[in-house]
Amino acid sequence: MTTHTPPSSPTRTAHDGLTLPATGFGTYRLNGFEGIHAITSALRVGYRLIDSAYNYENEGIVGRAIRESSVPREDIVVTSKLPGRHHSYDQARRTVEESAARMGLDYIDLYLIHWPNPSQGQYVDAWRALVEEQRQGVVHHIGVSNFLPGHIELITRATGVAPAVNQIELHPYFQQRAQRAYDDAHGIITEAWSPLGRANTMLKDRTISAIAEKHGISPVQAILRWHLQIGDVAIPKSTNEGRQRANLDLGGFALDRQDMDAIADLDNKQGRSFGQDPRWHEEA
Repeated sequence: MTTHTPPSSPTRTAHDGLTLPATGFGTYRLNGFEGIHAITSALRVGYRLIDSAYNYENEGIVGRAIRESSVPREDIVVTSKLPGRHHSYDQARRTVEESAARMGLDYIDLYLIHWPNPSQGQYVDAWRALVEEQRQGVVHHIGVSNFLPGHIELITRATGVAPAVNQIELHPYFQQRAQRAYDDAHGIITEAWSPLGRANTMLKDRTISAIAEKHGISPVQAILRWHLQIGDVAIPKSTNEGRQRANLDLGGFALDRQDMDAIADLDNKQGRSFGQDPRWHEEA
């Protein structure tokens, strides 16, 4: 079993023994020295799950922040993701190895296929490449992002290896209950990207604001506590150390049934923030 979490943090465990903290740190659009500062700050205040991707063009600064951190390497899980343009088997293997080299790390803890890109029809080949890189020890755990149940069934049947993680868009306006139920039934950890949705809109939502006021917390904390209680892994991002701390400070309160029901009513099947449907969305 691989465990990467502070002792007091709630955790999620996958079928392969991977255990993750329930709140991680996103790095999308964190680049350069400012990005290094934000990531080292996040590690300092207690984050142990760092999420990156080849297409974020920040694997180098993620690796540097990890190396410069006072946190032991074995206590951190770092994630990266394979871009759509590199789904062919040989390209995928080279890309995974390039990610490890960019990060300057001996291994990457978790590597995901970023999008299935169904029109290309190569995501099974990409998955075979990740399986081989796991066998070689370049990555310790493998998973997917934005995969629907049918995509997961295909890669699992083709290789006999099921993903440990499925990272999907998930927030109160788009709750993905069917996908979460599928992931849970197969021992797959569901991670939430964009856990605050379009934050500028969601943080002003009257229902969420009322719940936050009721508990004496911020709307962000109300949303992240909702994620905690539905059982996923949320990966919010902040460059501000105070907000980084607040995003982890979810243990002194709980949403009651009335709160959870009110948030459940916010769900919208058309609630994707950017219209990126895995049935046809293509990532370069």
